[in-house]
Amino acid sequence: MLSVIPKVECLSERVIRILGCNPGPMTLQGTNTYLVGTGKQRLLIDTGEHEVPEYTSSLKSVLDQYNTSLAGIILTHWHHDHVGGISDIEKKLLTENKVPLYKYPLGTDEHPPNSTSTYNFVKNKDILSVEGASLRVVYTPGHSTDHVALHLLEENIIFSGDCVLGEGTAVFEDLYIYMKSLQMLLDLNPKKIYPGHGMVVDDPIQKIQFYIQHRNQRESQILSFISNAHPKQVKSMDIVKKLYKDVPEILHHQADKNVNNHLEKLFKEGKISETEGKWFLAKL
Repeated sequence: MLSVIPKVECLSERVIRILGCNPGPMTLQGTNTYLVGTGKQRLLIDTGEHEVPEYTSSLKSVLDQYNTSLAGIILTHWHHDHVGGISDIEKKLLTENKVPLYKYPLGTDEHPPNSTSTYNFVKNKDILSVEGASLRVVYTPGHSTDHVALHLLEENIIFSGDCVLGEGTAVFEDLYIYMKSLQMLLDLNPKKIYPGHGMVVDDPIQKIQFYIQHRNQRESQILSFISNAHPKQVKSMDIVKKLYKDVPEILHHQADKNVNNHLEKLFKEGKISETEGKWFLAKL
């Protein structure tokens, strides 16, 4: 069972978490969004999903309580549960001028959904600052090609987006670069991680090392499964049903994506071969 996350929680003098109120199999308790800074204008990290009035109401209450407004919105990546709430915030909370939307580019013609705004694209190591808080962009692809984490320099805290979650393990598009991104976060030696989903990670080094070890272990299990099946060829879903048998079937489709990422990595390394969607040991 997932831990209970309150709709609003002050995590430090600079950070307030506002829950996106969009629970689900992939979003856990919901998308975590964060209001960062100490002054009259603050930065919001991520926006939850489209048309979730409960979320925009919570965000408005926080802005009113602290007598503050938005200096800008930073998006960790393009997925709908992180950018979907942009237009709702613009329509319901920004009665005058729109605020800047900061994001790492996915494509040159990329635009916020349901919005007439445009993105201000950031680069790796850019720093976005407001009173009391400096956020350095850390480009961490793997979960998606445009994914960034944000390093709060004043507290050595990492907002990890979906690179590291508070509960369970993350999904990814490219395992090879995802592993490099995990190592990058590990090298920053953060005190805590504020994830895009799930509880605060109070033991970030242990958590990231677990992620790395888990992926290495999963790769070993996949290679062992293929080896034991030799000379029979296997499909990725055969592997899922064996290695993810304790995972609810509703998540098997996502698990299959992870397995295929492992298979592609093993294929690139020359350890396995593929024909017509079936995998087998490569000839030595």
